[in-house]
Amino acid sequence: MSSRTLPLLFINLGGEMLYILDQRLRAQNIPGDKAKKVMNDIITTMFNKKFLEELFKPQELYSKKALRTVFDRLAHASIMRLNQASMDKLYDLMTMAFKYQVLLCPRPKDILLVSFNHMDAIKDFVKDTPSILSQVDETYQQLIEMYTPLSSGEFQLIRQTLLIFFQDMHIRVSIFLKDKVQNSNGRFVLPTSGPVPYGTQVPGLIRMFSCTGEEMKRLQFSNGGNYSAALREGSFDIFGDRVTKLGTNMYSVSRPVETHMSGTSKNSAQHTKVNTAPNPLAKEELNLLAKLMGGLEVQKTGNADSGFRVNLFATDEEEEEALISRPDELSYGVIKIQATKNQKANAELAKIMGEFTESGDQSPSASSKGDDLLAMMDGL
Repeated sequence: MSSRTLPLLFINLGGEMLYILDQRLRAQNIPGDKAKKVMNDIITTMFNKKFLEELFKPQELYSKKALRTVFDRLAHASIMRLNQASMDKLYDLMTMAFKYQVLLCPRPKDILLVSFNHMDAIKDFVKDTPSILSQVDETYQQLIEMYTPLSSGEFQLIRQTLLIFFQDMHIRVSIFLKDKVQNSNGRFVLPTSGPVPYGTQVPGLIRMFSCTGEEMKRLQFSNGGNYSAALREGSFDIFGDRVTKLGTNMYSVSRPVETHMSGTSKNSAQHTKVNTAPNPLAKEELNLLAKLMGGLEVQKTGNADSGFRVNLFATDEEEEEALISRPDELSYGVIKIQATKNQKANAELAKIMGEFTESGDQSPSASSKGDDLLAMMDGL
């Protein structure tokens, strides 16, 4: 398992979340000023300096439940609201899209190019807001400094860590099914055509060498696909052509997107129960999660006119039906964390929360004190 995987997972999932929300805000004809505020508020929270400092520290991946909690808070960092069924669908779309991108990366290192495609799109969302743009640019620099020096082996470990995280997720997505890149059981179809990884040759030739290194014989064989050589390598700089389209916005052309539980997912209750057994690292994970989420405060709308609800389904009836029919083991229970009960013990967290508050437009709303972190371990 790689301890450098979390920042890439967070940024790529966050990028996919923004793509989906942007598409739904347009589809529901949300006024431009409100839609822009939603995107700006979420991106501002996502790229908060203190938040990212914690995120970029070497650490193990969170559990699926803990990560879902982070994105639930992030999605509600503005005046927009999502019902549980829509939040479930949003998270399903995010995770399946990034899983597909990780699977299709020609080289493990190309995961960084996928991340830069998401970062490029996020930068475009806030191109007219210099203060937020500077936060995104700082994250670019952190990504370049942390990941460009890594070896191919280290990137392979990151890729394997991501695939292990995604391995039990087989949600069917209508876009993937229509494009015939996903089977009816929720598993992806890997192509046997297209460009080979940069720096490699098109398969089809076997060369034999003598013990002195002299080439003795060549044999050709059918590679069973329609491969081509890679034209050039994608740019790993802040500006440049990434070459790969993985990580770009697949919702730019408007079309309905539905998700369905595959048979594999429906019958995975036994496996899920094993995974939800008491975790000896639960306390550490919760404490770190609380530290990260200290500033991800959900805005309380002052009146009915200021806030609005976004529905990821065609109708409210479909949303209600999806909530009822979703298997319990696939409905991630959101961990409720209120880490300000002991102000002395949480001075650092309070400082982080203060920085979030200072950067926001509205003052934080009062909230009741919650249970301490040890009591919340039962929720895992």
